[in-house]
Amino acid sequence: MTQGRDLRIDFFRGLALIFIFWDHVPHNPLAHFTVRNFGFSDAAEIFVFLAGYAAVLAYGKIARRDGWLVATVKILRRAWVLYVVHIFLLAMLMGIVFFANSHVETRDLVQEMGLHYFLSNPQQALVDELLLRFKPNLMDPLPLYILLLLGLPLVLPMLLRKAEYVVGLSVVLYMLAPWFQWNLAATDGGVWFFNPMAWQLLFILGGAAAIHGQRPLVPDARTLPRQPLFVAAAAYLLIAGLIALSWKWPTVHDAFMPRMLGEWLYPISKTNLSPARLLHFLALAYVIAKLLPNSGWTQNWLARQSCRMGRYSLEVFCLGVLLAPLADMLNALADDALAMQIFSALLGAGLMAVLAAWLDWNKRLNRPAHVAAA
Repeated sequence: MTQGRDLRIDFFRGLALIFIFWDHVPHNPLAHFTVRNFGFSDAAEIFVFLAGYAAVLAYGKIARRDGWLVATVKILRRAWVLYVVHIFLLAMLMGIVFFANSHVETRDLVQEMGLHYFLSNPQQALVDELLLRFKPNLMDPLPLYILLLLGLPLVLPMLLRKAEYVVGLSVVLYMLAPWFQWNLAATDGGVWFFNPMAWQLLFILGGAAAIHGQRPLVPDARTLPRQPLFVAAAAYLLIAGLIALSWKWPTVHDAFMPRMLGEWLYPISKTNLSPARLLHFLALAYVIAKLLPNSGWTQNWLARQSCRMGRYSLEVFCLGVLLAPLADMLNALADDALAMQIFSALLGAGLMAVLAAWLDWNKRLNRPAHVAAA
């Protein structure tokens, strides 16, 4: 017997969207409570992994029911929608940042958001935007998702039959990418901040997890403390959390951090998805999956709001991107900085939840009567 819909996926997608929004508002005190403060990974890993999970879960069912060609057409259609959304979102983001910059005199928000390239090279910036090479701050996850989605039809048939083979090839590409410095070109001679050659591994692992989740459950009679893998993952999370917390006090970090461990650990590359980041996320996902089963806790009011945001992740993500510079502007103009920083962070998360609620209500309103009755 297989499991039904796992509401934890929607819940953590919604939570990741809130964390992404909070992490991208400068001087936001609530950003101290996001996952990046307690280990080596952050909300980006959650977003990409669950994107792969959701994509394979959805298009895998289509491929099994209607065939690979139909699934491919639907994937390409979705990628096209994301591409169009990316272009319009970037245009709206630039308008908001230019508006906010005209009201903030103490900082250059255009420079901080990485939009100076557009002012100095507007024509080339428009071309680079169409080629997914012009990616200001906050815009990196969407082009990555577009590219990973475009590659899904190439591996979907094998992923559905022999997922371990695809994961193995993905691991090889992940290991070779930093060694041979494989990445895609960006503006000003740079490269993609999220190297798709490395981050594809998380996407593939998410897809493999989706396939594994559809298999019959095999109960494990051992309690969690007696499961070696759980103990190892929990220990790694504890060590990583202590190291991450020590970064707030450099003298303490330098005093207690072993030199050999520091030479192996640093730098923790986000661009190439450093092994320390990858292992931290996998350990975090495994421990949470064991400690929080897919049961009634997802039915409380707050959890349901996060689940709803996760179901409409594209729309909510876009709103969060647009709200971040506006929240930054409000914080810069406020007299009581701390109060406004907390208020703008909570207001932004609330607006994202309201958007998800409206989209859900609108979807149910437009649902055919016989489907709604069923």
